[in-house]
Amino acid sequence: MQEEVIISKENLVNLFKNKRIIETDYGWYLDGSEVEIIALHEIEPKFLRDVANAKLYKIKRRDGKNINL
Repeated sequence: MQEEVIISKENLVNLFKNKRIIETDYGWYLDGSEVEIIALHEIEPKFLRDVANAKLYKIKRRDGKNINL
């Protein structure tokens, strides 16, 4: 277990579909703890046309505790 994990876009979508990650007016929550979701792009941001279309994403808990996927 670690406080941040890198996952594929497909796995991230599945976490939302399975309601493990829930979007609220206050942020994203994974199993009841607020998380930050960061898109990891292979090219420089100035060349991006769609910032949400990354192959990999980093999920990081804001409270610093471990993520168990």
